[in-house]
Amino acid sequence: MAAGATADVERVFREQYGRAVAVLVRVLGDVDTAEEAVQEAFLTAVRRWPVDGVPPSPVGWIVTTARNRAVDRWRRESTRDARHAEAARLHAALQPVDPVPEDDPAVPDDRLRLIFTCCHPALALPAQVALTLRLLGGLTTAEIAHAFLVPEATMAQRLVRAKAKIRDARIPYRVPAEADLPERLRAVLAVVYLVFTEGHTASSGDRPVRDDLAHEAIRLGRLLAGLVPAEPEVTGLLALMLLTEARRPARVGPDGDLVPLAEQDRSRWDRALVAEGQELVRRCLRRGRPGPYQVQAAISAVHADAATAAGTDWQQILVLYDQLLALAPSPVVAVNRAVAVAEVLGPAAGLAALDGVDLPRHSLLPAVRADLLRRLGRATEAAAAYEAAAALSGNATERAFLLRRQAEALSPSGAAGA
Repeated sequence: MAAGATADVERVFREQYGRAVAVLVRVLGDVDTAEEAVQEAFLTAVRRWPVDGVPPSPVGWIVTTARNRAVDRWRRESTRDARHAEAARLHAALQPVDPVPEDDPAVPDDRLRLIFTCCHPALALPAQVALTLRLLGGLTTAEIAHAFLVPEATMAQRLVRAKAKIRDARIPYRVPAEADLPERLRAVLAVVYLVFTEGHTASSGDRPVRDDLAHEAIRLGRLLAGLVPAEPEVTGLLALMLLTEARRPARVGPDGDLVPLAEQDRSRWDRALVAEGQELVRRCLRRGRPGPYQVQAAISAVHADAATAAGTDWQQILVLYDQLLALAPSPVVAVNRAVAVAEVLGPAAGLAALDGVDLPRHSLLPAVRADLLRRLGRATEAAAAYEAAAALSGNATERAFLLRRQAEALSPSGAAGA
């Protein structure tokens, strides 16, 4: 019973943390207070649920408990001079809290408001994205630091400063007016994409994917598409997520191992999501205003067009990566472009394309280098690169995959097959 209840607390935290924080920000009016209250509520759940049982509405219990903890703290900490100022705030907070049923249509609005609150132009863009990932996605500071390729201590400082700025500047908790959307949209899209990326390939833990984050990002993408339907980058991001999510059923084998794209059973891809994503890509192409998310979606659409890995139009993908590198240059784009170069011009050319690419604290670069070295028959170098990639991976499933590839590279059959 106790073990099951503890697992339920972990599941609810993983799936509902962002929802609870969003609701509490609306109720309490303060991001820092809301986050602390929700964390306290989960700590209480760890003690209570194994004894009392899991409540019928776990997230409703968390929201109500968090609200009560915050109100108790206000009462304890308010000075006599401050009590009049807190009276109205307390009155609002003491109103009944919506138990937040699973199908509550207001919940997505709360989450969207929280995104736009955190993505205020008063904050630097990296801080906007990082803070929203922490509050909405429930990502740990370490996971966010991994996404930004910075040390964890650096990211912790950014988060503290960003929350203080929201509090001190009294940034309103609302979706901005239509005229104010463009200046925030870039950060909002970055947040949604990074939430999806963490869901698609978890940077830590034992599971290769986090379905809750991937589904939440797609849901937010659909909301944004309804909010700003004329913005092609919103459409492009939604298309990219749908086409990527379509491959998820084939990404993990029956034994729980990762299956790379070239080895996936494409009959397991979700054809409905593929069709929807491809239609969105065609819609973007008709608009003729290319952007980074649209180009990435187009690359995914080319992969989806191929019935087999051998039938992939890598020449077209390379052209698209060249365009993406011009629009949004980054080490990750450069590494992925090198993969396309290797498919078109051979692994030696792909390896040369990696020269000068700097991507510290990330397993992608050594993993791609390892694969190209293996294909060139340089087994010892490939094995060392696989080992380096595994050491940088925080995900147990990905790490096991890389170490298995290392062993294959060193085996006689693996070396011969290179």
